[in-house]
Amino acid sequence: MYQEEYKRWLEADLEDADLNPELTKIAGNEEEIKERFAVALKFGTAGLRGVLGAGTNRMNIYVVRQATQGLANWVKTQGGTQTVAISYDSRLKSDVFAKTAAGVLAANGIKVRIYDALMPVPALSFATRYYNCNAGVMVTASHNPAKYNGYKAYGPDGCQMTDDAAAIVYAEIQKTDVLTGAKYISFAEGVEKGLIQFVGDDCKNALYEAIESRQVRPGLCKSAGLKLVYSPLNGSGLVPVTRVLKDIGITDITIVPEQEYPNGYFTTCSYPNPEIFEALELGLNLAKETGADLMLATDPDADRVGIAMKCPDGSYELVSGNEVGVLLLDYICAGRTEKGTMPENPVAVKSIVSTPLADAVAAHYGVELRNVLTGFKWIGDQIAQLEEAGEVDRFIFGFEESYGYLAGPYVRDKDAVIGSMLICEMAAYYRSIGSSLKQRMEEIYAEYGRYLNKIDSFEFPGLSGMDKMAGIMQGLRENPLTEVAGHKVVSVTDYQKPEETGLPAANVLIYKLEGGATVIVRPSGTEPKIKIYYTTLGKDLAEAESQKEKLAEALKPIMK
Repeated sequence: MYQEEYKRWLEADLEDADLNPELTKIAGNEEEIKERFAVALKFGTAGLRGVLGAGTNRMNIYVVRQATQGLANWVKTQGGTQTVAISYDSRLKSDVFAKTAAGVLAANGIKVRIYDALMPVPALSFATRYYNCNAGVMVTASHNPAKYNGYKAYGPDGCQMTDDAAAIVYAEIQKTDVLTGAKYISFAEGVEKGLIQFVGDDCKNALYEAIESRQVRPGLCKSAGLKLVYSPLNGSGLVPVTRVLKDIGITDITIVPEQEYPNGYFTTCSYPNPEIFEALELGLNLAKETGADLMLATDPDADRVGIAMKCPDGSYELVSGNEVGVLLLDYICAGRTEKGTMPENPVAVKSIVSTPLADAVAAHYGVELRNVLTGFKWIGDQIAQLEEAGEVDRFIFGFEESYGYLAGPYVRDKDAVIGSMLICEMAAYYRSIGSSLKQRMEEIYAEYGRYLNKIDSFEFPGLSGMDKMAGIMQGLRENPLTEVAGHKVVSVTDYQKPEETGLPAANVLIYKLEGGATVIVRPSGTEPKIKIYYTTLGKDLAEAESQKEKLAEALKPIMK
């Protein structure tokens, strides 16, 4: 079958000039043809994600058309405004895929609101809500290497699409022939017909106002003298992040020159991910040169932000997503209490794989902390529930350990723009009282205990990778661990059993060990990886690290 599909593509009059040479080049290469055509990219709640190129298992204009036709079929059953918002980041072909999606929607009589230049995930979530859209599309592969692109689908609430809606869209996609099944008109024709319109300045300004209204101590940054180094990692953060920071009074911003402007090749780092040192290295060097108080970097679709803080001894330290989440939670709670802006019965939300230190901090301030499944849509879901009950103002903060933060209900996904604003405001505040982020973090550890959170990832590439991962998870369920590195397993929570967890089913196992450590095993939802999350608690960092190493060593053989 895959040989026939390959032949069909080879003989088709393909509109993208890059695809034909690729197809010709792999003639006679059985393995390569099979890898590209034996399966199709699967559409799930995170949409599509894959390597750019020719084939059904690749990201190209035909796979985008097919997916968008599936989305259009679903939208047509939804009533409402019959409108879809679209945004895109700096990845290779992101703008082409965004305009392709707009052309399919317009051909189906669906109105489109598309940004006139690259804008991040939060901007897409905001526009979806602002224009009362039925859905939203964000063309991005987040922090994957340059050869990837993807297509995230959003529901009318600006949250990533629900499982139910994604299943319907996927069923419609499967009924649509990838090369010929999608209705399509050119972008220009869609604009002429009035079906495709650009997002207006009113919407853009409303987003900036919503973000800036969440300052904890308004006006503080104007006089604090914070010195910042910022890298948009060649992505979509440059314009919105610098605009908001300048609006709140942070003007001493040095942009990392090699990573300033959009560049889908990400030539300065193979993995444009603010979680890893290589992505922040140029920024760190510049921070040392300029003596900056803080260095921050946003990923290509600007929904996540990583930082390095200046320590009292002049060195710089990368801060984990868990630590930034705890620092922000502590800062927002203390600041809003001091300013009298804390709502009654405040609610914060974090994912189950994020640090339990946040639970302790929330309890200290009398904040209800809700734990949800991994994936920011579950945090968005909690905001939606509060909104339904007329209590949306109770939501003060949500975070995931993977560098995703949100303060306020104006969007339903993580937002590196507000994350950057609040991190800078927080750093400026501690600077203004003669302290620092580092000092505050040490005070938090002294008060609540020395928590350590680490993640190990195990990759399972190729077509057999997913089967291997499924086999490992099945093995852990059939032969439950009773101890890890000499620590007895006190309890196992299997999130595939919603009747026990009270949350939707998820492929996650949590082991609580004697002595207070936690081990979480979870396959990634977007990459062929199994992640193991460790939380250890020691009297100091060395003890917590030593415990983590022993646990990791004991679990390595299971991941083979």
